[in-house]
Amino acid sequence: MSHSSSDLNSRSVSDSQPRGASKGEPEHEFLTFTLGNEEYGIDILKVQEIRGYNAVTPIISAPAFIKGVMNLRGTIVPIVDLRIKFGVGKAEYDAFTVVVVLRIMNRTIGIVVDSVSDVLQLTAEEIRQPPQFGAALDTEYLMGLGALEGRMLILVDIEKLISSKDMALFDTDEPATPRALVPQGEQHALA
Repeated sequence: MSHSSSDLNSRSVSDSQPRGASKGEPEHEFLTFTLGNEEYGIDILKVQEIRGYNAVTPIISAPAFIKGVMNLRGTIVPIVDLRIKFGVGKAEYDAFTVVVVLRIMNRTIGIVVDSVSDVLQLTAEEIRQPPQFGAALDTEYLMGLGALEGRMLILVDIEKLISSKDMALFDTDEPATPRALVPQGEQHALA
């Protein structure tokens, strides 16, 4: 099930219906989305909001998967197109293309996906370990595979992916607290 950007404006990421799980068995909630023909899931606790895709301001010399930045209520947010990063399908921007705004290590980051599907709760029994493929395929950013009602979800460790060195969004020695853009003692004309 896909949602258009107009449907998303009225949908909160917490509007999910609980699935029946065994008593005492912990459930994990995942926001599911599509990239190409595959369905992925990320930890719902990392999701700040879901927005329709709008044009972004490109950044010179950025990798192709970093589309640019957007102004989100006064915060400049880098936008990463996961379709390009994962090499999945063709990156076309239409009414179903959405930006999932994430909160990772005290920073706001947006990821572009084809469409948002649902919020699902999975028990530990429904999450399988990712298969080992050797050096040919990197599974470092996979939490596992979700198996639910005949569906197979690729569960991505989104914090590990977004904060990885190859994404170039964080300094490798960057502290977990946000840095001030204006040195202390100096005032910015717009501040």
